[in-house]
Formats: sequence, C-alpha cells, structure tokens
Amino acid sequence: MNKRVWYAVTLWLLALNTSAQIRINSSNESQLRKLQIAEMAINSLYVDSVNEQKLVEDGIRGMLEKLDPHSTYSTPKEVKDMNEPLQGNFEGIGVQFNMVEDTLLVIQTVSGGPSEKMGILAGDRIVTVNDTAIAGVKMSKEEIMKRLRGPKGTKVLLGIVRPGFSEHLTFTITRDKIPVNSIDATYMIRPGVGYIRIGSFGMTTPHEFHESLQKLLSEGMQTLVLDLQENGGGYLQAAVEVANELLESGSLIVYTEGRRVKRSEYNAHGGGLFTQGKVIVLVDSYTASAAEIVSGAIQDYDRGIIVGRRTFGKGLVQRPIDLPDGSMIRLTIAHYYTPSGRCIQKPYEKGKKLDYAMDVNNRLKSGELMSADSVHFSDSLKYYTLREHRVVYGGGGIMPDEFVPLDTTRFTRFHREIAAKSILFNQNLRYVDNHRKQLHKQYPTFADFREHYEIPQKLIDSILAEAKKQKIEPKDNDELQRTLPTLTMQLKALVARDLWSMNEYFAIMNEQNDMVKRALQLIQ
Repeated sequence: MNKRVWYAVTLWLLALNTSAQIRINSSNESQLRKLQIAEMAINSLYVDSVNEQKLVEDGIRGMLEKLDPHSTYSTPKEVKDMNEPLQGNFEGIGVQFNMVEDTLLVIQTVSGGPSEKMGILAGDRIVTVNDTAIAGVKMSKEEIMKRLRGPKGTKVLLGIVRPGFSEHLTFTITRDKIPVNSIDATYMIRPGVGYIRIGSFGMTTPHEFHESLQKLLSEGMQTLVLDLQENGGGYLQAAVEVANELLESGSLIVYTEGRRVKRSEYNAHGGGLFTQGKVIVLVDSYTASAAEIVSGAIQDYDRGIIVGRRTFGKGLVQRPIDLPDGSMIRLTIAHYYTPSGRCIQKPYEKGKKLDYAMDVNNRLKSGELMSADSVHFSDSLKYYTLREHRVVYGGGGIMPDEFVPLDTTRFTRFHREIAAKSILFNQNLRYVDNHRKQLHKQYPTFADFREHYEIPQKLIDSILAEAKKQKIEPKDNDELQRTLPTLTMQLKALVARDLWSMNEYFAIMNEQNDMVKRALQLIQ
C-alpha cells in the first residue's frame, strides 16, 4: 500500500471511528459498526499481513463461544463433513467428534465402521495421525479431517489417549466406505418381543424404522424394546417421524419456543404402525437431543416405560444459517419442550463448554450412575404425565421410570487393558480372516452359530500370549477366571459381527446387557 492510499485509509477509518463513537453513546447505536471498523482497521493497518477470511471466522467463533455449548461456526468443508454421517456415504475411519481444548474427542463411532471394529471408543482422544501430532498444535479441524479421510483400503495410524490409561494407545485403521444406516439392529429378542436399536437420527431413520417395525410385526411382535442407549440425537424431524409410529394421531410430540421464535408444535399425523402394543425405551447418560424427544414423548403420554439412567439433557434447538461461502452458523434459537411442558436442557454456564462436556464424568464421580438416590430435582421442575398424572421432572434430561445402575465390576482391569490395546479385536480379526470359509460352511445360519458355536481355546490362548508379550497379565488366577466369561461372550459377538453384521453382534451382547435384561423382566 503506497503512502497516499495509506493516509486516505487512515483518515477514512478515523472519520468512521469518530462518527461511530458519537453514535455508540446514543441508545440506538448498533454494535455492528464497531465490528466493521475493527475488522477494517486490522486488515488495513495491522503491522503484519493478516488472513481476512480467518480474521472474520475467528471473530464469529469468538462470539459464539461465549454463548451456549451448542452454538457453533463451521467452514464449508466442516459443513460437508458434519452432514455426511446423516445424509450419505463417505470414505474414512468412521468417527463423530468434537474439538475440546485443541484435542479431537471421539463422541461416537459410526456403527459398523472401521473405527468401531478396531475398538475406538467414545471418549477417546486422537492425538496423532501417522505419527504427526494433531493435539495442542492449533491444527484446523479441516486439516485434521484431511488427514483422517482417504480412499477406501488405505491405512492410517492413530495415536489415542484413553481415560484411565497413562500411556498412548495405537490403532491401525483401514479406511472404508462408511455405512449411514442409523438403525444398528432389528430382531425378535423373545417370542412376541421385538428389539430395535437406533444409533442416531438421520434423514433415513424414519424409513428404516418403518421397515423395521413392518419386519417385526410380520414376525409376531406385540411388545417393542426401543434401544436408544448412546444415541446422541440428530434431526428433530426424524425423531418426530419415529414417535409418530408409536403415538396416536394428534398427539403433541414436541414443541419449540424461543425469545424471538414463536411456539412451533410437532404432532403425530397418524398412520403409525405400532400405536397400541407395549413399548419399553432404553436410555443412558449419552442419550441426547432427538433421542430425548422420543423418550420424553413416550414418557409424558404414559405410552411406555423408560428404563436405564438419566439422559444427557440437550434441549436446545439450533437453526442452520448458511453463509455465502458455504460455511454455516448453527445458532441456538429456542428450547424444545416435551408434551407436558418440560424443558430437559441441563444447566450450563455460558462460555464454559469444557465443564459442560465433562458432565457425564461428574455424574460418575458423584455416584449418580450407580444410584438413583444421587439424582436430585427441584420441586420447581416438577411436571405430571398426561394420562396417569405421574410425577416427572424437567431441567436436566429424562429420568427413567426404572433405574438400572452402571455395573463397574463387569469388566476386569485385565479385560479393559487387552481391549484398550486392541489385542482382543486384532486377534479376533485374524481368527475370522483365517477361518471365514470354514465357519460359514459349519454354521450356514446365525441360528446354528448362536446355538452351537463356542470360542476355541486356541483363540483365547492367542489373546493371552499376545497380552503377555505386551506385558499385560491378570493379577492372579481369580482375575483371569472372572475375565473369561465376559471375554468369550464378547468374542462370540465379534465373530458373529464379522460373519454377518452388527444385528447379530447385538443379538449376542444383549443377553448380558443389564438394561435389556431389566426390560425383559418387566415384560415377563
């Protein structure tokens, strides 16, 4: 910039600043001019060159970070990546994540994707990709995604920090086409009892759910166990359509309302396939958003029994605001309310997103996950269900009708460590790869496999040998004996998954799932 232009810009900015200062002191002054002046001044006069696009994006993020935990800004690439798991196929490692303090935090793995198969868990922090640090280095989300994504069949080495483990874990993930089916499992868990597990609420969920109901009804379903454990939510409209299958026509499912947004109601429009049979909904502390809409509506109408632990408590509505370059602001504009009028959004302090994200850990420390008596609600948050007038509470998630404590003793230390180091998953994959044809020939159907297959001792021995090589051993024979029953059950489920699908995996694992067992007891 030459001197003449520089002086002209300076005088123009000073004139704007003087004019703006006068108006700022008036009651009607818009603060927008302050932002315009600041951006123009930095871009034109700052001692070093600046990236104007990044300057604006940082300004937007700075404003949103001081609001609620769910108002966010996304670049065009981030928008595409964010929508893909709910809208269509993509090739990559298959995780949904958020950035917390410059660290990639896995929110959940995509059901059936390569990361889930290799043992990546919700709560894992990915710190390196192919030996390059991505945590604590101010790397953009776009750059991280570029490193994680890649053509099907290519490999990527991930360095993981897992809560409870002092050393870094490593996983070699083979990228693949990531499935987008939002329903993980559909099958008859008992005569007359159908089971559906919804992993998330995407664009295809209503259609998938409708087909699942049709299948189970054709097999004689009279009672539905709807599993929403670890369901982080998704599209509100998808939740409304799912609830419509279970509620009578005209039933209010959810309504939204905000400071500048008028009340909008979403009602069942009729034609639901399963509006009369019994319903049991399974929830936990990771059940959130759209999944809480369904749970809240079922509970408020006394349509079914909610079983499990208090849900996450995400009752904020985000409106996507598309910007000209393809980026997007997701701005919280309203709360959503269950039919009885409950707002289930849990308390939060503006600008403290990390504290908000750590809420589930705090529940564990407080003992809430082990005892319903540790959950306390204010009388001001008391509501009543619409048919039986039972007491329910708002302001902090959906509290189940039947509490199921978290079993912290089910997995031994030895089991957790061999799973964390991927020993269990790697040995299972090798075993299935080497015996796939033989297993299919010997067990042509899942029913044959489920009834007759037993984990060979050779597979157990290979896991124990590999664990010993990595200096992981049970404390004593007692710990080993306590590990083996759960380990063999998990291995059988993994073999079934690799021979068939996640549907068969859950068919085996659910037989030892405390919430599923409690649901079946209630039915009986």
